[in-house]
Amino acid sequence: MIRYGVDTYGVIENIKKAVEERIQPALPDGVEFVTTYDRSGLIERSIDNLKEKLIEEMIIVSVVCVVFLWHFRSALVAILTLPLAILLSFVAMKYIGLGSNIMSLGGIAIAIGAMIDAAIIMIENAHKHLEHDTGAKSRTEILIEAAQEVGRPLFFSLLIITVSFLPIFTLEGQEGRLFKPLAFTKTFAMGFAALTSVIIVPFLMVLFIRGRIPREDQNPVNRFLIWAYHPFVRLVLRHRTLTLVGAVAAMLSTVPVFMKLGSEFMPPLYEGTILYMPITLPGASVQTAQQVLAMQDKMIMQVPEVASVFGKAGRALSATDPAPLEMIETVINLKPESEWRAGMTPAKLEAELDRLVRLPGVANAWTMPIKARVDMLSTGIRTPVGIKIFGPKLETINEIGAQIEGAIRSVRGTRNVFAERVTGGYYVDFSIKRDQIARYGLSIQDVEMVIESAIGGANVTTTIEGRERFPVNVRYQRYYRSDINEIRRTLISTPGGTQIPISQVADITTSTGPTVIRTEQAQLLGYVYVDVADRDIGSYVAEAKQVVNKMVPLPEGYTLEWSGQYEYMVRAAERLKIVIPVTLLIVIVLLYFNMKNITKIAIVLLAVPFSLIGAFWILYLLGYNLSVAVWVGIIALAGVDAETGVVMLLYLDLAYERFKREGRMNSLADLNAAIEDGAVQRLRPKMMAVLAILLGLLPIMWSTGAGADVMKRIAAPMVGGVISSFALQLLIYPVIFAIWKWYREVKPALARATAS
Repeated sequence: MIRYGVDTYGVIENIKKAVEERIQPALPDGVEFVTTYDRSGLIERSIDNLKEKLIEEMIIVSVVCVVFLWHFRSALVAILTLPLAILLSFVAMKYIGLGSNIMSLGGIAIAIGAMIDAAIIMIENAHKHLEHDTGAKSRTEILIEAAQEVGRPLFFSLLIITVSFLPIFTLEGQEGRLFKPLAFTKTFAMGFAALTSVIIVPFLMVLFIRGRIPREDQNPVNRFLIWAYHPFVRLVLRHRTLTLVGAVAAMLSTVPVFMKLGSEFMPPLYEGTILYMPITLPGASVQTAQQVLAMQDKMIMQVPEVASVFGKAGRALSATDPAPLEMIETVINLKPESEWRAGMTPAKLEAELDRLVRLPGVANAWTMPIKARVDMLSTGIRTPVGIKIFGPKLETINEIGAQIEGAIRSVRGTRNVFAERVTGGYYVDFSIKRDQIARYGLSIQDVEMVIESAIGGANVTTTIEGRERFPVNVRYQRYYRSDINEIRRTLISTPGGTQIPISQVADITTSTGPTVIRTEQAQLLGYVYVDVADRDIGSYVAEAKQVVNKMVPLPEGYTLEWSGQYEYMVRAAERLKIVIPVTLLIVIVLLYFNMKNITKIAIVLLAVPFSLIGAFWILYLLGYNLSVAVWVGIIALAGVDAETGVVMLLYLDLAYERFKREGRMNSLADLNAAIEDGAVQRLRPKMMAVLAILLGLLPIMWSTGAGADVMKRIAAPMVGGVISSFALQLLIYPVIFAIWKWYREVKPALARATAS
């Protein structure tokens, strides 16, 4: 038994090691111990996949620093800061008992680009100060002054990214268990990045930034970027109204794209194994179930990607698995993906199996082993969508289920639908004739004992073999009890010594009744299982609800509840509707502590809707649905937007204040010149910060294998959002800043000077 809360992968590895060292050597020659269902392989592949992406991201971020700074010693400051913050995050993980898994490592993976932003901006600012060094101050004083200039806003911006992930900690159930490790590690990573940026980075700058510092214009990359960007800044400042109209139009054009996005609870976390759970009508015999299993296994093995198949019908000798005979579970072990046909994916493989395995009276349902167990334990529904029918009578529940089954078949995206036959079980009823048993001198107990021992089977003794005990059960052979006419000829001994057929003392008939009686919320319950394919869960359920409401009238006292993944999705959405506004309020408070200006806060927050343009477009182009994983990425994106917005506004403010101190703020042209200086001449740190975030996320986008599907959904909106948000900062922020400063400060100041 593996207890909850321990390192599952470590336990599995210890068990395998003990088997290899102790059990394997003791086995006879020719006997080998083989692990046929190795879940540790999935865990290992998932962790290795994320570790590989972490290393790739660190290399990419390091290259960005070297290319733009053109000074290896300076880049070394950022390169050393990154692993330091990650190591501190691992220490915190160890302290709270959080192990390495897909989601915990994923939190660090999506944070790497933003973690190094503060160090990049602080180092670049030091370079800028050293470029203008007149020799009046020592190098150490210049570096400290440069760090102080940007330290406060950078610390608050990283703190905002950290706080922005608070909604993830409020998630419940599956989504909470899945994403809380990611939220913990991302919070740790950003928190330690904030501390190292204000404590360690200035010290490393003094230590490493030595020698000749190349000017920004000596770097061909920087020269090209400034040359390309400068005309655009002049253009948008000259046509401010047209620029703002274009920005609003871009936002409005994204609304139809957002409306087309589907919704789902969670992207599939591919487990490497498929679980086939078809549903049949009740009443099938054991022989029929065996035949169906054999036929299904034979069909499934025709697919080249399948390594082995093992199915079972009914339940094992366990009280924890009350499965009826009509419930079939088939585990399909797949070959390594390197051996699959070209272009084959898990979704295509599942669709091919569904087309291939078609038997009369069998409704297919495809899932994965771990996912199926979690779904069945939490809601009882093993398909993506399920409908629970509540009511006082099983017969009426059965009728409603059959009507829903017929109605939903017409809904696009319905691959299979099956209404559980709650009254579809078959029973053999023995009605004892009291007057007849009295004639033969029999009692009711005598007749019932024959029924039990001959047909049902009775334990007559127990055999002992060493420490094991086995009950011995005796009953008629299957031939004598498989047909009702044969059962009627079952003999009963009378006290007089004669034997009579049981049909003389009992009426034997067949009837139907419930196979399983389910209850929930103190009401009787029936299930309708719906397997959905090629469509998102949200839009499917919305259409299916309309169809069911129109075509299936519910009698008084009967209600429907849509369950399965849809139930999780609704619960998570309701929680996020409350928590996200609260988090946004906290972010506004932090921004106010930093800026002390409501207008600046509003300008910074403009980055959020503009980032959603790129986020929703990339989701639409990639064919991703809105899910909890996607919203986690959007929440992370909002924090990054606030940080990059603070940095851009900081540079515009510094340039504006410098022009004022130098007495060069005397006209609209001077204001535009200051904005051009703050935007164009400080393009390098903004480009470095954005590229560090963007290129740090790209390895996740091209990753494949276990765990990649979930991480791609988190990274995708961040990639698209960073691109559109950066375009906003470069083109829209200067325009908004110019309008604000002109009408709020420069124009009134010029009017007062003219009047005096």
